Amino acid sequence: MKAECLLENFKKAIGQIEKVAGKNLTLPILGAIYIQADASHLIIRATNLNIGAEIIIPAKVSEQGIVAVSAQLLGQIASGLSGDAPLSLETENDNLIIKTKRSKMTLKSMNADDFPTLPRVVTDNAFEIPIDQFVSGIRSVSYAAATSDIKPEIASVYLYQDGDQLVFVATDAFRLAEKKVKVGNVSEFPEILLPVKNIGEITRILSEFPGTIKVSIVENQIAFSNETLYITSRLTGGNYPNYRQIMPKESKTELIILKGDLQNILKSMLVFSDKFNQIDLIINPAEKICTMTSRNSDTGEGVVNVEAALSGAAIDTRLNHKYISDSLQSISADSVSFSFTEPNRAMVVKGVGDPSFTYLVMPMNR
Repeated sequence: MKAECLLENFKKAIGQIEKVAGKNLTLPILGAIYIQADASHLIIRATNLNIGAEIIIPAKVSEQGIVAVSAQLLGQIASGLSGDAPLSLETENDNLIIKTKRSKMTLKSMNADDFPTLPRVVTDNAFEIPIDQFVSGIRSVSYAAATSDIKPEIASVYLYQDGDQLVFVATDAFRLAEKKVKVGNVSEFPEILLPVKNIGEITRILSEFPGTIKVSIVENQIAFSNETLYITSRLTGGNYPNYRQIMPKESKTELIILKGDLQNILKSMLVFSDKFNQIDLIINPAEKICTMTSRNSDTGEGVVNVEAALSGAAIDTRLNHKYISDSLQSISADSVSFSFTEPNRAMVVKGVGDPSFTYLVMPMNR
């Protein structure tokens, strides 16, 4: 291999892709980045078998070839390079030689023939979606997914189509987040379960690319692609719980509070938080009383009288304040509403005037 490319393009591509590489003692090649010099570009790949990514950058190729090198070491080298001069890559005696105007690095290579191929998802039902809308939808709910693989269905984000909207759902059985994003004319989108363990890297890479992305789905596999990017991920098998049946259809008590005020209150309550993140909420609209209380045997107790619009019946409940704080990143409205049916039923959190996001939080046992 012998090729030359812009240093800036190379650094950016390596930075985007290096974290996809896996750490696998039985398959060390999964910890590598694969580089192929082909015609007029470099193809840069990484995979951990659950997710794979490929980025193409333009290059002047004198000699075609392939090489695989440690993702961790190459990432460290690339991040330390500077300047605007071209970067050259050359293989010699099982080494990758990286040169700039002021530096020369020799990196031991691995057997590129052992590097696994990325699955190519081909379907006639592929469609395009604005990248920012897809990333926003995923990030609005993914924090609510389960982190344990004991139940892989809920350790995933559930995606399905509802008319001109793409619906994103995540739950860990203690809370549930639903975000609806209008995507216009999208061909039939099958219901899928995207593993939450892959979502961080997918959204991180996608968010650095402008425009739209083509989405292709086949059984157990999804791919995102454009002219210079290809990401593929395994999908979770199984059926998602019928979450719609637990969505409250009425409200007996409602609290409306400014989002900024709520964030400040929860931040102050954090001082007195115990390991269960408990916060007691008392709402009495008839007496215009609303208080939040947090207790910790080591640090003390905090009680805040909340300034909010109250309506409906009195309610006394205990909640996980971290769950509430997590949801605020998904709410763009200035005010937040809490609505209740019964003390032992889920609280519904929404942005006032924004029906696109719904968040349920189960109460905690006293």
